[in-house]
Amino acid sequence: MRARPTDLDDPDDHGPGATPPVGATIVADEVTKSYGSLARAVDGVSLRVEARQFALLSGPSGSGKSTLLNLIAGFDIPDAGTITVDGRPVTDTTDMAHFRREVLGFVFQSHHLISGLTALDNVDVALLPTGRRRAERVELARASLAEVGMAARTTHLPSQLSGGERQRVAVARALANRPRLLLADEPTGQLDTASGVEILELFRALRDRLGMTILLVSHDEEARRYADVTFQMRDGRLVTRAPPQDAGA
Repeated sequence: MRARPTDLDDPDDHGPGATPPVGATIVADEVTKSYGSLARAVDGVSLRVEARQFALLSGPSGSGKSTLLNLIAGFDIPDAGTITVDGRPVTDTTDMAHFRREVLGFVFQSHHLISGLTALDNVDVALLPTGRRRAERVELARASLAEVGMAARTTHLPSQLSGGERQRVAVARALANRPRLLLADEPTGQLDTASGVEILELFRALRDRLGMTILLVSHDEEARRYADVTFQMRDGRLVTRAPPQDAGA
């Protein structure tokens, strides 16, 4: 079993001691998305997140930040504008399977763990599309759980875990394919303050250690202390871009 961060696998190099993945650059250019006759959920948004950057997308409920995150993830298609990751459109359906399998990790607000599966099996399931053998998947799943501080909880069911622990398993699941880009939609929204801070600290530590790009959606002002840069949305538009607020304090 390999639990040290330096022993975790890169998608393209499965040997011990593989180099951590290099973060991906996100560029959104005049992106617009509407639903029916309603006001535009995303209205001409342009932003750039550099490789290995920890970026926060903030704003009140209904500001369009989760819609934009889903567009960046390729879960939806913009009506206008373009979104690229390392210069490649995320809407290129011929590459979508590879993008989701090798580039993208996604953490939802609700952990979406399968209640009848252990923490280890919940992570293992996410690796099924990679075509790896069971033994290799289990090894990667154990390493991912160790990475988020859950090595001692691999055999526990979701019902036996706290809210913060369930979200850590969800993060481990998103990390299992060693993504270059980690997107997270309100991952602290259903947690108490202390558990929420633990998750934010975990994200920053993972970025520092593994070199991935992280884009976090949150309306929690506490998240600004952990990000390298903050983009703020309101009524579907990007209104400000701000540096971190005394990160590490």
